[in-house]
Amino acid sequence: MADSAVLEIEEIVAGYGGLTVLNGTSFRAARGAITTIIGPNGAGKSTIFKTVFGLLPARAGRVVFEGREVTNLGPRKLLELGISYVPQGRNIFPELSVRHNLELGATAAAERTDVAARVESVMDRFPMLRERARAQASTLSGGQQKLLEIARSLLLDPKLMLIDEPSIGLSPRLVQETFAILQNLRAKGMTILMVEQNAKRALEASDFGVVIELGRVRMAGEARAILADPKVGQLFLGGGLATSS
Repeated sequence: MADSAVLEIEEIVAGYGGLTVLNGTSFRAARGAITTIIGPNGAGKSTIFKTVFGLLPARAGRVVFEGREVTNLGPRKLLELGISYVPQGRNIFPELSVRHNLELGATAAAERTDVAARVESVMDRFPMLRERARAQASTLSGGQQKLLEIARSLLLDPKLMLIDEPSIGLSPRLVQETFAILQNLRAKGMTILMVEQNAKRALEASDFGVVIELGRVRMAGEARAILADPKVGQLFLGGGLATSS
């Protein structure tokens, strides 16, 4: 997909109990780009993230980050190396303030003394969070809560962000805003690997795409080429990329 890859997934096999979900999955995430993984429900998209981030053991294959094998390392170590993970759904502390949510997200920093500076830097990047810093996180809108999750993942200055279903539960306007935020991060040098059911919008916002079916990569390449391929909609997305399936 690209000459320079931040993340390389090589023949990964993984699953749950006796169920194998990933069957030799291989692809690369290009440096400084947005790569989106699409495919039908149950294809293994979220399982890829759980395996990369050490939440689910790989039974075979390798995960390589920045040229270093990181297969089956734990989340704490991966955070230290520069991988952040924004999981599907809402993952905030609803009873705590926006600022306290950010401060908790920074506690994994190697140098604990710079937590305040990191929080201030993130709030400079996202003025809405500064405006609502004292507000209880549960009072934020769905889009604002997702923004808080993204901001929290940036506190450790990651080289790679894994983000799972960022548009889920959001209005079309907030979906557009969320993708714009991710594109802005990409413009500043962030590498982003995204899983997204809203395939059309995600591919429009991405540089590269990966199509997964039954735990294997069926197609990988430039997002615009995948978006234009009629087989993608027919085989993987219920007849058309315009659906969010």
